[in-house]
Amino acid sequence: MSYFLGIDGGGTGCRAAVADGSGRIIGRGAAGPANISVETEGACANILAAARAALQDAGRGHLDELTAVLGLAGANVTAAARGLQAMLPFRRTRIVTDAVTAATGALGGGDGIVAAMGTGSVFAVQIGGEMRQYGGRGFVLGDEGSGAVLGRALLSEALRAEDGFAPMSPLLQAVLDELGGIEGVISFGFRARPAEFAAFAPRITAGTDPAGERIFAAAVAEIRAMIDTLQASRHLPVVFLGGLGAHYAARLQGLWPIQPPRGSGLDGALHLARQEA
Repeated sequence: MSYFLGIDGGGTGCRAAVADGSGRIIGRGAAGPANISVETEGACANILAAARAALQDAGRGHLDELTAVLGLAGANVTAAARGLQAMLPFRRTRIVTDAVTAATGALGGGDGIVAAMGTGSVFAVQIGGEMRQYGGRGFVLGDEGSGAVLGRALLSEALRAEDGFAPMSPLLQAVLDELGGIEGVISFGFRARPAEFAAFAPRITAGTDPAGERIFAAAVAEIRAMIDTLQASRHLPVVFLGGLGAHYAARLQGLWPIQPPRGSGLDGALHLARQEA
């Protein structure tokens, strides 16, 4: 009997689904974080725990019978992906980034562009069943338009405003007060993780502060230019994903066809697993 395993793993958790030969999902499971570039062995333990939970839910099948596709954060780090591959007991395994499975699920088999806008950002283009990923290089060097980049821009603007190089606004003053002035902002910047920077994003996208509006308008313009480049004079539909996706979609309506996702990252992983067979 053929069984298929899809894994959707990121920095906060790991979800698994097992499907039978017809593609019907017969079991689901979940476990802890699965960012393989952060902790490969811990991620592996959580992947196997989620897979076992899905098999238990299904009431049938064994790990070594599974054709598996794993969509994982950190899978673009080749050494981490190779290390994980050697640890897994599945009959057949393909490891891709969680961006690939998210884009596959969002587009199904159709052509289009996916813009995943969350704490980080990543883009994918699928044409004729072939997919290519762009970006997703972290908020220090990339992740344009992401929550982490928006938060970093807000703190930078707060420092500029305190020095008199930019207009002060209620949001900028609030951030300075909350973090303890210039020294507090600098200290935060040295120690904060991307998710901590991204925690400021909802106050930027709210549209209630002039500085926040300037920052978000600049990000929207940058994302528009990137998607225009990915379109390459085509008129592909665009799917926005992630916690900030709806905010960008609302600002960019009418430029290209914008459609809701057809499925999830877990759906995408299962779709690719069935293709493997």
